[in-house]
Amino acid sequence: MLQVQNLTKSYGAQLLLDHVSFTIGPGERIGLVGRNGHGKTTLFRMILGEVQPDAGQIRIPRDYTIGHLSQQLEFSEETLLGEGCLTLRRSEDGRDDTYKVKAVLQGLGFSESDFDRHPFALSGGYQVRLNLAKVLVSEPHLLLLDEPTNYLDIVSIRWLTRFLLDWPRELMLITHDRTFMDAVTTHTLGIHRSRCRKIAGPTAKLYNQLAQEEEIHERTRVNEEKKRKETEQFINRFRAKATKARAVQSRVKLLERQGRLERLNQIENLDFAFRACPFHGKTLLGTEALSFSYGHDAPLLIDRLGFSVRPKDRIAVVGQNGKGKSTLLKLLAGELTPVAGRIEHHPHLQPAYFGQSAVGRLPLDHTVEEEILSVHPDGNRTAVRGICGAMMFDGDKALKKIQVLSGGEKSRVLLGKLLVTPCNLLLLDEPSNHLDLESTEALIDALQAFDGALIIVTHVEQILHAVATRLIIFDAGVVRVFEGSYSDFLDRVGWSHERPEVPGNNKPQDRSGSVSRKALRRRRAAVIAERSRTLGLLLKRIAAVEKEIMTLERCVEEETNALLQASQRGDAPLIERHAKSIHHSRDRIDALFSELESLTEEHDVTARRFEEQLNSF
Repeated sequence: MLQVQNLTKSYGAQLLLDHVSFTIGPGERIGLVGRNGHGKTTLFRMILGEVQPDAGQIRIPRDYTIGHLSQQLEFSEETLLGEGCLTLRRSEDGRDDTYKVKAVLQGLGFSESDFDRHPFALSGGYQVRLNLAKVLVSEPHLLLLDEPTNYLDIVSIRWLTRFLLDWPRELMLITHDRTFMDAVTTHTLGIHRSRCRKIAGPTAKLYNQLAQEEEIHERTRVNEEKKRKETEQFINRFRAKATKARAVQSRVKLLERQGRLERLNQIENLDFAFRACPFHGKTLLGTEALSFSYGHDAPLLIDRLGFSVRPKDRIAVVGQNGKGKSTLLKLLAGELTPVAGRIEHHPHLQPAYFGQSAVGRLPLDHTVEEEILSVHPDGNRTAVRGICGAMMFDGDKALKKIQVLSGGEKSRVLLGKLLVTPCNLLLLDEPSNHLDLESTEALIDALQAFDGALIIVTHVEQILHAVATRLIIFDAGVVRVFEGSYSDFLDRVGWSHERPEVPGNNKPQDRSGSVSRKALRRRRAAVIAERSRTLGLLLKRIAAVEKEIMTLERCVEEETNALLQASQRGDAPLIERHAKSIHHSRDRIDALFSELESLTEEHDVTARRFEEQLNSF
């Protein structure tokens, strides 16, 4: 069991971690959450021994191995398979376990024909995937994964989700994909206001608790401030009266004992909206027999694709990397020219394009303000500063040079540039890369509120479930349009590699001996209905418990205020009554939190069981 005790770390005037303590128990899979720049990666680096804390210590058991996803691309073997086998944890009986490496490589998107390729012949993204494969097959006691999905496509992420669900040891995960995190973790560890809080359960449970505690803190602070002013008024009013000297001194001592709750600093959140311009027509753009390849002898990435974009469409482009998703967006944005077919634009179409490669093209010597002003030359400085503020570059932060920004900050600069010019079609290629959980959710809110059409390439299932109403799917060498949500696609079609080959004698068959699709759909629909009913009952009970906890916490607050008043009056019977009531309520709150933890665990286990059932069809 790894133990972190009173860990403190600062960089200059910025305090990241302040006397942080927590443990990682056997088999715990922990999601590490917190705003970008608040210490998540720093904590990983301290666990790895790459950074030393200012105070405190990390206790690591002897012979306890820690593996992490390295961004350093250093390879020594001549083949991809040979490199993958370097870290393979060998079986005690000496048998050949190379099959484990092959399975992991294929799960992460490599084909058998890739196994003999030299690692340096891979693209940068696939080299990171190779590093991920190496750490997975090494089977460390503790696995540290910092944004592992940034270089994965949706198919590989779904495979990694299933792999990590079976991970038998400890895991700590940083990711901006909340759906992925909640699917694979058993606990959530939050870095919040330089302290750490660890709970059993998903991210929502932690965020709800933090929000409730901060609300209670602020209400208590306001209450205490009001009472302090009343006490100070009493002291000032009767200070000079000898008959009130005793009462005045009593209140002076009371103020000294009470101390003072400080107002919590406001934590910055991404807060923005895309500017939609009006469009009066039925179709923004359409493609007809659209085809594209990189070179005359290269295979077609897109072959005779036809679709249209309506004013309110929310279209998600999904599939494996390298199959043509980003290429399609570049074609629609006019950065590439089709080899065949055509793209027809409405005369009043006004698109706005966010491309993956645009981060690397930002001029390093520009400030944030200058870069946003470059696409808004007619805007005044106040308007530009407003956009900078919405992107969390308020005040002097807007004067930071691009060259000193992190990847997430550069992504926010690009989003800021998108906000300047009104548009009626957003073309977004992986806009959530490098954003944290909170910023990703702000992006989802902005996309849902946008009064125009959207075409987005993303591997984040949280975004897909929240936004997409139509899909363009790259799967099994074919690109096609799917009319429906991402959930509809998973329920009705699913990814080709996830459709198991089922023996005919185990499933209903039609007359030709093949599996009856109708019977399978009936079975799947029954499982979905049972899942909805079972999980619905659990969620209803969870909501009831959370509501009772909030009610009791309000009662404790009221009783505490009444107890304080009774203490000031010296009313012994009331003091006893309020103290007993507070004690009873707190015992009940503790019992409810235990029940809430059990219910959340039951919900997560049940959800995974149903997911496994549905994946078996």
